[in-house]
Amino acid sequence: MARQAIIGVSDWPEMQKRMFELADKLDAGEVLPEADYHLGFADAAQLLSELPPRRLDTLRAIKRMGAVSVYAVAKHLGRNYSNVHGDVQKLLEHGLVEKDEAGRVFVPWDDVVVRIDASLLAAA
Repeated sequence: MARQAIIGVSDWPEMQKRMFELADKLDAGEVLPEADYHLGFADAAQLLSELPPRRLDTLRAIKRMGAVSVYAVAKHLGRNYSNVHGDVQKLLEHGLVEKDEAGRVFVPWDDVVVRIDASLLAAA
């Protein structure tokens, strides 16, 4: 089964409910299967602030290129190294990319999905 990173706007009460259900399963000793990674934001404005188009372009380039140096990503995108480095740092903070032993960055997910309900865009 492919593991995905799913990015979107989270409904906090629903998220709490799912976390309590998960905690109950763990408390009961249930072994849980490997799951997708969910990255939730409070609203569309926050999502778009943290993951603007250029940052998503950086993520897409890393996914296509495989394990790569930040310098190589910047060169591939034709962007300033320090700007790409800043984007990579944010992507690392959000768990969307990781570093290997050699310091190269890569996307550990089979797929990355960004979900934005069109009705939420009015708030952005």
